[in-house]
Amino acid sequence: MDRCDGAWQGTGASPVYHGGDLAQARRRFPAAPEPWIDLSTGINPRPYRLPPLAAEAWTRLPEAAAVAELEAIAADTFGVADPGRVAATPGTQAAIQMLPHLLPGPRVAILGFTYQEHARVWREAGRSVTVVETMAELGRFDLGLVVNPNNPDGRLVPAADLAAAARAMAAAGRTLIVDEAFVEVMDPDDGVASQLPAAGAIVLRSFGKTWGLAGVRLGFVVGAPDFAAAMRRAFGPWAVSGPAIAAGRAALADHRWLAATRTRLRRDAARLDALLVAAGCRIRGGTPLFRFVEHDAATALVDRLGAAGIHVRRFPHDDRVLRFGLPGTVAAWRRLASALRPPSLDHASPDRTADDATSTDPASCEPVSATLPRAPDDRSHTALRARRTIVQQHSPGTSSPLRRHDGN
Repeated sequence: MDRCDGAWQGTGASPVYHGGDLAQARRRFPAAPEPWIDLSTGINPRPYRLPPLAAEAWTRLPEAAAVAELEAIAADTFGVADPGRVAATPGTQAAIQMLPHLLPGPRVAILGFTYQEHARVWREAGRSVTVVETMAELGRFDLGLVVNPNNPDGRLVPAADLAAAARAMAAAGRTLIVDEAFVEVMDPDDGVASQLPAAGAIVLRSFGKTWGLAGVRLGFVVGAPDFAAAMRRAFGPWAVSGPAIAAGRAALADHRWLAATRTRLRRDAARLDALLVAAGCRIRGGTPLFRFVEHDAATALVDRLGAAGIHVRRFPHDDRVLRFGLPGTVAAWRRLASALRPPSLDHASPDRTADDATSTDPASCEPVSATLPRAPDDRSHTALRARRTIVQQHSPGTSSPLRRHDGN
């Protein structure tokens, strides 16, 4: 039976359930309105506007000099002084799958419930994988892995704590891996790439999520120069396509766009929180790109949203929690507000906050109309930061700051 309930249904490349499977959603809700609104992925719904790409980006094999220029631009954006420490890859997922081929060590620890592809690739490589609850536990394994901010709940480990853990693990001949797929939408000082020691630590950075260009398939690995070189050799020549190189060079160099996007996403996340709370959700965490919530009747809420052509992320291990990405257009905001409204209120006055709060042109970062005042950006930012769960180092006998989840 086809379902869209957070359980993997396909026969594709991975047995891990991911967001973004609209084909499955359409099978379950064939009468839902089109186009579907996909809030299941945490990808920026208002992507970077790419300039026209030169014909050579499509017709010629990528040259090493062009890749090196892309890596230098990425290093500047990430705050990494040495571009030789940055290796471009055909997506962060591809880099995740390559890591077991390049890093030794039989025992791998992963901090908390997180992106499940990490555990899958290490187990399939024959490694022992343990989910731990504290940074102190993480440092006792050959390889320690932290997703920061965490997917799906937005837990954030301070960059200074990660840098300290990286140094301690490197001194013991161990390696810390930090997946920073969503860090670009956070404060610049939340990223750890610029603080890591020259050896013994590896950082993964994503391009598709923040810049909204997931189909480009571009990611980066930051590490010691010899490890970055090993990553390039492992992928071989022409691993990153010409269009991906051109898109990355243009987007990563546009720092003004990134700053404006951070501001907009914080505002939109606060607006989404207001809608979700009004619908009976409890905000448990998230980032400016997605919100992680709990609802006592989450299954019924998913059904109501699906019937309205809105796809959200479910989790098989806990049928009370959901993850919502951001709508990208005025029409999407309005459809979501209508679908979230309890059926008993369907004929009541429309939700003025949802429909008439500051609307934005989906192709711009600038507001185009406003019939109600919105909360100042600094208030929205403060509220978002206050919801983060900060992981601190604990001794083995202390209580854990993380709530354990089981399942994919």
